[in-house]
Amino acid sequence: MRHRPTLYPRRTLLSWLATGPALASIPSLLTAAPPQPKEPPVSKIHYRRKQVGEVDVFYREAGPADAPVLLLLHGFPSASHMFRDLIPLLADRYRVIAPDLAGFGQTRAPARGAFPYTFDTLARVLGEFVDVLGLDRYALYIFDYGAPVGLRLAMRHPERVTAIISQNGNAYEEGFSDQWGAWQAYWREPNDAHREACRASLAPDTIRDWQYGTGSDLALLSPDGYELDIAYMARPGAADIQLDLILDYRSNVALYPAFHAYFRKHQPPLLAVWGRHDPAFIPAGAQAYRQDLPKAEIHLLDAGHFALETHHDVIANYIRDFLGRTVT
Repeated sequence: MRHRPTLYPRRTLLSWLATGPALASIPSLLTAAPPQPKEPPVSKIHYRRKQVGEVDVFYREAGPADAPVLLLLHGFPSASHMFRDLIPLLADRYRVIAPDLAGFGQTRAPARGAFPYTFDTLARVLGEFVDVLGLDRYALYIFDYGAPVGLRLAMRHPERVTAIISQNGNAYEEGFSDQWGAWQAYWREPNDAHREACRASLAPDTIRDWQYGTGSDLALLSPDGYELDIAYMARPGAADIQLDLILDYRSNVALYPAFHAYFRKHQPPLLAVWGRHDPAFIPAGAQAYRQDLPKAEIHLLDAGHFALETHHDVIANYIRDFLGRTVT
């Protein structure tokens, strides 16, 4: 026997559809709000400026204001844009601050001749910048030129430094490759001929092929970093500022014994994440940290000088693990 379907009066069915349970069970395509994008787990990068004496410091900042501070210091011939991929990977847990040093990037400093472009001056401006921001505790990420600048800061205020991450940031003579001949000749005899010989270090092909390209996986190497560095180097007056700093680099080498004494006395936790194919600073420079910091953690990466360009995710993982165990 076939059963006939139960028929409901039209008015009864419409009345039921208008009830709360029915409305809750049937999505309304006409009135539903569009889905809202979820906020990413890290804060957005902010681009800021801070006047520090005669220098207008540009810096990038991300992360919670009350989180442990990580101060990122760039190297030659770059600026804080070298940290563009690293910052988002750390800013959920740390307040990350990356300034452009005086004479680099978007920081505005007086012209050469009205301002001494030396590493002591770069460190002085950085120290005043840190004071203006009220940073009384921070971990340091030091790379290339950022190493002697940051270590000057650490020696002046050892109580503020919670940890050090050295990414191809040299502090030992063992770290020099055999590619420093022109610079070392200029240090020994600072004449015009030796100055001109160092100008090749500032050339676009040197920046692109030697500094960035050597030892890097070219398929992973974005042109963004080196093309911006090349553009910065082409600005009026930039080359002579850099040549002044190349000459003054000898002051960093002279300070190496003082850096080592700081390490031995204060024993800051240190992580070295080093591109092993760096044509300027060889892996022995990373290993040398253990001479004064026996507990230093050292990792050699299959990367070049600008290791962040191809290994920012790997480096971020090392940093998160290291700081998670050493900084609270």
